[in-house]
Amino acid sequence: TRAGGLHARTIEILDQRGIADRFLREGQIVQLAGFAWTRLDISDLPTRHPYGLALRQSQIERILADWAEELGVTFHRNREVTGFVQDETGVDVSLSGGERLRTNYLVGCDGGRSLVRKTAGIDFPGSSPTLSNLMAEVELSEAPAWGLRHDALGFHGLSKSESGRVLAVLTEATITTGEPDMRDLSATLVAVYGTDFGATNPAWISRFTDAARQAESYRKGRVLLAGDAAHIHHSVGGQGLNLGVQDAVNLGWKLAQVVKGISPDSLLDSYHAERHPVAARVLKNTVAQIALLRRGDDGLKAARDTIAELLAMDEPRKRFSAMMSGLDIRYDLGEGHALLGRRMPDLELTVEGRTMTLFTLLHGARGVLLHSGRRGGIDVAPWADRVNVVNASTDGVWALPAIGQVTAPGAVLVRPDGHVAWLGDGSEPELADALTTWLGPPTTQ
Repeated sequence: TRAGGLHARTIEILDQRGIADRFLREGQIVQLAGFAWTRLDISDLPTRHPYGLALRQSQIERILADWAEELGVTFHRNREVTGFVQDETGVDVSLSGGERLRTNYLVGCDGGRSLVRKTAGIDFPGSSPTLSNLMAEVELSEAPAWGLRHDALGFHGLSKSESGRVLAVLTEATITTGEPDMRDLSATLVAVYGTDFGATNPAWISRFTDAARQAESYRKGRVLLAGDAAHIHHSVGGQGLNLGVQDAVNLGWKLAQVVKGISPDSLLDSYHAERHPVAARVLKNTVAQIALLRRGDDGLKAARDTIAELLAMDEPRKRFSAMMSGLDIRYDLGEGHALLGRRMPDLELTVEGRTMTLFTLLHGARGVLLHSGRRGGIDVAPWADRVNVVNASTDGVWALPAIGQVTAPGAVLVRPDGHVAWLGDGSEPELADALTTWLGPPTTQ
């Protein structure tokens, strides 16, 4: 239950599939983005969701599971993967109880201690912990000191949770590993506040550190990694769950096309190429935040104050807000238009006299070729089963977080994950190359 919210780009991704409202109904809209405890207001960024959503991970998982079941996805619950062996054509997965599964691909989403990653022999380099934190939901018989605290031990916080218990986040006096218990929690409360406030009956207690590690490769043969199995870092900034969801969205449509025989296996190599740099940047900004939050000498306090002063200025605030909310992510798809590789803005479109948003066109997880009336001489019929061709006019200026206004192209190819794969006027031969690269070879009649 560590994760407590969704950043703007993750909400956009859910909107692209037509399910954002399910989460918005249950969560609380807040200005969630922040850097080293300096709150960042993203309300003026160019997105339909210029905010975060306070919503517990348990609720997020339930909503996603309900949606997956509606789509006919089969869940094999209460099964533990104990090992696997891969060959050129698939993966034999061993389960507890002696069961075995044969599958084309295996994706390890099994956390920082990932058995899948270890069994695949994928290295997990990075830095060891320099601090440890306790997090728990617990009942307190005495009124606590609400809010955040920064002291000689580190940073701490006590807040009310949805369950009526108190959510506690505490920095421990020494680096500790292993499963925590009530004695650890009580002792740390006393060390920080001078009392444990009569703490009792914890719903759960967990421990996490500032270890920052990233898988050397997100793919080894037919085995891939996503989420915490691919990267771990401290929870400051609230980026972990969002990073994992965005991993899954980047990988999901590619894996589906490969499994269905639409695209070659080589498409999966783009998953590591695109997502590894994104997580590396998150690890970097998380390490920087922890360094700023440490209790240190006057120089460190001055550095925190200076960063806070900078982030109060519009341009630095917008730049860091776009980074922390995930709105500025750009995949390296080559040189060209500023929009290439970035998330496509959710434009308001007029299509055959009807007004709609661009994200509506992505609900079916297909590519979208958007053009303004002139598509040139490229025949897209060989990709008709994979791309929606939309003749639309747009109102207003195309604006990007952290970039600003951009010149609207005559035509743009948007991938199923909402990132721009190609721009032009529709007549360039590069469009056929882009369609082949991202949506598979043309279908022969």
